[in-house]
Amino acid sequence: MTKKTKRAIFILIFSEFLVCLGISLIIPVMPFLKTELHLSATDMGIMNALFAFAQFVASPLIGRLSDKIGRKPVLTAGLILYMVSEVLFALTNYLWVFDISRLIGGLSAAMVVPTAMALASDITTKRQRARVIGWLSAAFSGGLILGPGIGGILAGISYKTPFWVAGALGLISAVVLIVLLPNDAEENRIVEGESAEDAKPAAHPMTRAFWTVPIIILFTMILVSSFGLQGFESIYSIYVNEVFHFSLSNIALVLTLNGLISLFLQVAMFDTLVSKFGERRVIRICFFLAAICTIWITQAHTKLEVMIATLVIFSAFDLLRPAITTLLTKASEANQGLINGLNMSLTSVGNIIGPIMSGMLLDWNTHYPYMVVAVFLIVSYLMAFMLKRPDTMQKQSVE
Repeated sequence: MTKKTKRAIFILIFSEFLVCLGISLIIPVMPFLKTELHLSATDMGIMNALFAFAQFVASPLIGRLSDKIGRKPVLTAGLILYMVSEVLFALTNYLWVFDISRLIGGLSAAMVVPTAMALASDITTKRQRARVIGWLSAAFSGGLILGPGIGGILAGISYKTPFWVAGALGLISAVVLIVLLPNDAEENRIVEGESAEDAKPAAHPMTRAFWTVPIIILFTMILVSSFGLQGFESIYSIYVNEVFHFSLSNIALVLTLNGLISLFLQVAMFDTLVSKFGERRVIRICFFLAAICTIWITQAHTKLEVMIATLVIFSAFDLLRPAITTLLTKASEANQGLINGLNMSLTSVGNIIGPIMSGMLLDWNTHYPYMVVAVFLIVSYLMAFMLKRPDTMQKQSVE
C-alpha cells in the first residue's frame, strides 16, 4: 500500500468517525432539550427520524453523483454540510430549525459515509479491501459508541458545547481533506496487485445485468442486518429491565463491553477472519449465531445468560455489515458509489422500520419483537447459501 493510499485511508477513517460522532452526540442532550424547550416525545422522535429519512432519500443519488464527478468533491461538500448542521443546532432554540439541522445532518452522512467506502474500494486491492473496510466500519461504530459519552462530557459545560465542538471539527476535517486528499485518488482504480482486466468496468447499474441474484441477496441482507440490529437494540434496555430486572449499571456494563469487543473485532480480527473463512462463511456464521442467541434470550433464566447472548448478537452484527459490504464492493468494481449509496439507503430503511416494529410488538408481548427478528435472521442465514464467490458474481455482472 503506497504512502498516498495510506494517507487517503486515514482521512477517510477520520471523516467517517466524525460524521458518526455527530449522529450520536445528540443522545445525552435529548432529555434536556425536551424539558428545557417543552417538546413532546413525538417531537423528539420526528427530529431523529428526519436524519434517517434524509439519509435514505439522498444516499443512492449521492452514490451515482460521486461515480460521475469524483469522490473528493462529494466528501468535501458532505463535511461542510456536517459543519453547517452542527452549528445550526448550536445556534437555535426553535424546533423547526432543529428539524432542518437534522435533515442537513442526514444529507451530510449520505455524502460522507458511502462515498468514503466507495473511495476506499477504489484505491485498495481486493486483498487489502477487507482490512480497510473493517477499519471504516470500526470508525462508523466507534463514532456511534463514543458519541453519547463525549456529548455528555461536553454538555457539562453547556448543552450547546457538543455541537460547537463538532462544527469546529467538521471545518478542520474539510480543510484537511481539501489539502491532503489526492485529487486523482478516485481515478486510481488499477492499484498494486491488480491488472487492467480486474478493473474492467462492470455492467451499467440500470441494466438487468447489474441486478444479479447475488447482488439482490446482498442488498436484502444489508436491509435485514440493519433492521435486525435496530429491532434488537432499540428496545433492549426496556426488554431486559422488564423481563430480567436489569439495573442501569447492568445495561451500561453490557453496552460498554460490546463497544470494546466491537472495536477489537472490526480493527484487529475482521481481516483475519475473512482471510481464513471468506466473506460468505463469515456472513453465514454471523446470521446463524445472531438468530440462535436472539431465541436464547427469549428462553433465558439468568442475567449471565442474557449478557452472553447479547454480546454474541452484537458481535455478529458488528461483523455482518463489513462482511456484506466487502462482498458487495468485490461484486461490481465499476459502480462503487451507487453500491455504497444503496447500502446506506437500505441501512437507513432498517434504522427507521426496526425500532417502530419492535416498539409496536413490545406493546403486545415482550417476546414478540425478538421472535420476529429471529425469523428474519434465519431466512437470511438460508439465503446466504445462495451466495457465490466474488469473482463469480463479478463475471455475472459483466456478461
